Parts: sequence; structure tokens; C-alpha cells
Amino acid sequence: MGKTEFVIEPGRQDIVTERVFDAPREAVFRAMTDPELIPRWWGPAAYTVRVDRAEIATGGSWRFLTSGADGEFDFHGVYHEVTAPERIVQTFEYEGAPGHVCLETATLEDAGGSTRYRAVTVFQSVEDRDAMVADGMEEGSAEGLDRLADLAAELAERG
Repeated sequence: MGKTEFVIEPGRQDIVTERVFDAPREAVFRAMTDPELIPRWWGPAAYTVRVDRAEIATGGSWRFLTSGADGEFDFHGVYHEVTAPERIVQTFEYEGAPGHVCLETATLEDAGGSTRYRAVTVFQSVEDRDAMVADGMEEGSAEGLDRLADLAAELAERG
């Protein structure tokens, strides 16, 4: 299984996340965009995810309800661009800290049977970015992407 890599440079407002999935990009894209599959990979396994809304198309919106032993953490955003199977541009906002919106551009590149994933997330300020990192964003994202890798491989095997 590939390892998720993060580029978090001091003084910048962005985070770059990269990973190679051992599955074709159509399977990765499907896992990322099928509302019935999203709860199987989104976030850490210790949390239960419910898709409240997932209008996965350019101009659509999303809202995911995440709950665990330490409470409920809800998130929402807007899809600015959805181009199957290579690109998703969306906003992301934690409802517990309204007004702190980031913009994420995720690209899926065909790498000959595997998929090179690259997400660039831009925050409104360096402080917002650093707060997200301090709250455990790397660990949560890495675990979610591990789960996405397993799901995409399963989908690829099933055809």
C-alpha cells in the first residue's frame, strides 16, 4: 500500500497531499464520489460518517456528519468542478469553526493501472492552516486515504 505524503511548508497557506493508489483512477474516483461508498473511507475508522447531502456535480454541495466517542463533527462544502475521473475542486468547512473555509483541488492521474492522487488545499490564512495541522489533520487524512486505498482496490477487483 502507498504512503500518504504531506508537504506543509512554514509560512504558507496550503497543504499538498500526495499518494499513489494501487487501483485505476475510475475506481478511486468512484469511491470518492459515490455517496453510498463515502462513509466507508471518509475520515478515521473510529468515527461513523453519515452523508447528509452529496450533490456531486459542478455547482453541487455536500454535508457529512461525523460522530465518535468524543462528539459530533460536521463538515460541508460546495463542488466548484467535478470532472470524471480526473479532477474535483471543492470547498471544505468544519461547522464547529464557521467562516474558516478552504479550497481543495484534487487530481487523479492515470499511472498505468495505478492512480497518482494529488490534492492542494488552500486555507484563508497561515493561522487557519496551522490550526488544522495542530488538530491532527495529517493523521486523520492519512487514515482516511488508507481506507480509500483499500476500497478502491476492492472496487477494482470486482470490476
